[in-house]
Amino acid sequence: MLFDRVPPHDDDAEMAVLGGMLMSKDAIGEVSQMIDISDFYQPKHQTIYEAIVTLFSASQPVDAVLVANELLKSGDLEKVGGTDYLHSLVASVPTAANATYYAEIVHQRAILRNVIAAGTKIAQLGYSAEGSQAEDIVNLAQAEVYEMSVGRVRQDYEAIGPVVHDTLDQLDKLQNGDLERGVPTGFKSIDDVTQGLQPGQMIVVAGRPAMGKSTLGIDFARAAALHNNMTTVVFSLEMSKNELAQRIISAETDIPLVALRRADDITPERWNTLNTFWSRLQDAPLFLDDSPNMSLMEIRAKCRRLKQTNDLKLVVIDYLQLMTSGKRVESRQQEVSDFSRALKLLAKELEVPVVALSQLNRGPEMRNDKKPMLSDLRESGSIEQDADVVFLVHRPDFYDKEDRPGEADIILAKHRNGPTDTFKLAFLGEKSKFKDMPQDYQQGGV
Repeated sequence: MLFDRVPPHDDDAEMAVLGGMLMSKDAIGEVSQMIDISDFYQPKHQTIYEAIVTLFSASQPVDAVLVANELLKSGDLEKVGGTDYLHSLVASVPTAANATYYAEIVHQRAILRNVIAAGTKIAQLGYSAEGSQAEDIVNLAQAEVYEMSVGRVRQDYEAIGPVVHDTLDQLDKLQNGDLERGVPTGFKSIDDVTQGLQPGQMIVVAGRPAMGKSTLGIDFARAAALHNNMTTVVFSLEMSKNELAQRIISAETDIPLVALRRADDITPERWNTLNTFWSRLQDAPLFLDDSPNMSLMEIRAKCRRLKQTNDLKLVVIDYLQLMTSGKRVESRQQEVSDFSRALKLLAKELEVPVVALSQLNRGPEMRNDKKPMLSDLRESGSIEQDADVVFLVHRPDFYDKEDRPGEADIILAKHRNGPTDTFKLAFLGEKSKFKDMPQDYQQGGV
């Protein structure tokens, strides 16, 4: 017997984790990233966990009844306490939102058990060794402790040699024009400067309300999914799927948005255009999600799933300040800071660009030229610091109809790997899109 006392474990936390997983497939995605089957102390919990993950990995729905079927097939249902026990797991937690909190407890207890096991093993090595083997025993002991700590650590450091080699390689490709560009934004001027939206980057598109930040976010999504066949997901916390669809239809077909809301305005000719567009769009890899009160956990789980199943290339979130964490937090500012940090980590983990739309504070309204600045993001703590690229959307004609009507400035206010710049685009509000300015266009007086 390894342990002379009952090893550290927490049955309630184990039950709560499994209960949360049976209630929500998003919880499964999150929890399976955090803990391993061996983290459970109770063998029956290990068996249930394995059945849940097996169903989830096969993209099957998961609930108490389906898991019971799975366990029945493998002959394990009675061993774990039958369907009654599975239902009691679901009843043991009020919501799946805290599944990750309980998973952390389960994982910590498992680490403590590993510490005890390693300590016992090291003690046994010490007792059974001859004096001449002392150094070997120290090595074995270190290996034992290392083995224990390595559980969830990926090798994240690398010698300078290969890193420099890769960097020079990239430079070579850049010179020869072979470098894989990132996800195209659909705007030539922006793509020339940024080389597209790069994997692993967090890109913030910010503006005051009604400036067109949602429109620009949807423009990026259209360019990627509809024009370059790259899987894109838009999490819309503000607009419904139908509103989003109307904007996308209008932008793609040039039928004004107003017409799509009035049946009389759709002439046979326009129906023709819409039908052609529909047949072109049928297999487009664009996913829309307008679930209410979207939590960070759900967004992460859904993105991971799309990465596995559809090779996700771009994520757009509209907009940051509408996300909820489901937890009680000290301040809203702290919560938004947590989101921006987590989205940056998500971009790195999935190796896709994450475009987060964000509201600016009232700073621009106070200035004479109404021009937004990077510091207008400040109220949200770490957004400015976490972002690799920040675009600020500014339309002078919003404040003064005579001031450059129909034009917009997209200010690249932060660009971690390149120059900042300001891009002039045409804003077609009635068709819900921005557009490159004609090449020969000269702005008055410049």
